Amino acid sequence: MKPEVKRVIEQGSLEGKEAQDIVRWAIEQFGDRVALASSFGAEDVVLIHMMTQVTPKPRIFTLDTGRLNPETYDVMDKIRQRYQIPLEVMFPKTDSVEQMVREKGLNLFYHSIENRKLCCGIRKVEPLNRALSSLDAWITGLRRDQVVTRAAVKKIEVDDAHGGIVKINPLAEWTWEQVMDYVKANQIPYNVLHDQGYPSIGCAPCTRAIKPGEDFRAGRWWWERPEQKECGLHVKAPSH
Repeated sequence: MKPEVKRVIEQGSLEGKEAQDIVRWAIEQFGDRVALASSFGAEDVVLIHMMTQVTPKPRIFTLDTGRLNPETYDVMDKIRQRYQIPLEVMFPKTDSVEQMVREKGLNLFYHSIENRKLCCGIRKVEPLNRALSSLDAWITGLRRDQVVTRAAVKKIEVDDAHGGIVKINPLAEWTWEQVMDYVKANQIPYNVLHDQGYPSIGCAPCTRAIKPGEDFRAGRWWWERPEQKECGLHVKAPSH
C-alpha cells in the first residue's frame, strides 16, 4: 500500500469528502488496479456514472450467479450501451454449482442458513475473491442506512478479509432518496424493480419486494433475522 494511501486511511481525511471527490481520488490513486463491484442496483449505477466522469473506461465487474432477475440483465445491457464500457462478468465455477445442486437441490437456501451461505459462497464469494485478486482497491455501493450490519461502514478502509486491499465506499453517508434523486437528475438507466418495491436486489429466489414500513433490506433473505443478512461479500476478517 502506498504511504499516501495509508496516511489517508489512518487520518480519515476522506470522511468529509463528497462522493464524486472520493471516486476521483480512487481512480487517480489506483488507475486500472481499482474496480467497482456492481450488482447494478441504484447505488452502483450512480457510481458508474461518477466513474465515467473521471475516466472513459472505468473497470466494472459483476457477479453473475446464474439466478439473477431478467430486469438485472436488462440494466446491465443498458449501462453497457449508454457508456460504451466493457463489463467484467464473473461466473461461479461450474463444477462447484453442479455438485451443490446434486447434493442439496436447486433451492437449498430456503432450508437452512448453512445452505444459504454455501450457495452464496459458491455463486458470489468465490467469484468475488477471483475478481479482487488482481486489484489493489475496490469500490462498493455500501450505505450506512441500508442495514444494521453496515451502520459503521467507512468511506475508505483496509479490507483485511481480502488480503488487505483498500475498500472504498463513496456513498456511505448517502440516503436512498439521494441515490434516486441522482439517478433521475442524470437520467441513468436503473433496474425497474426499484419501482416495484425492491430497494435492494440480489438473486431472484432470494429477493422480494418490501412492505410499507419494512427495513431497506427486508426483502433480502426475508426468512432470516436482520443481523444474519450478509452473503459474505462484505465481512470483517475475524480478529485473533
